[in-house]
Amino acid sequence: MSGQGSGGNVIAAVCSFFIPGLGQLVQGRVLSALVFCVLSYGCYSLAMTVILFFFWPIGLIFHIWSIINAARYRRREL
Repeated sequence: MSGQGSGGNVIAAVCSFFIPGLGQLVQGRVLSALVFCVLSYGCYSLAMTVILFFFWPIGLIFHIWSIINAARYRRREL
């Protein structure tokens, strides 16, 4: 992937749209993928309980953040 706006980043962003963290995994960033996936699905799971319903916006924020993070990723040049 050559940088921000490249075709690889677009594919990664689309992957993250469907599954949070999948775009980071496609880019080879395993730790970021794990963090976004756990945070998003953790908040969504807590939101499924009626008592902790207010967690769904937080999960949505992490989900959108993972999409934007995958789209704007720029590999560091050595």
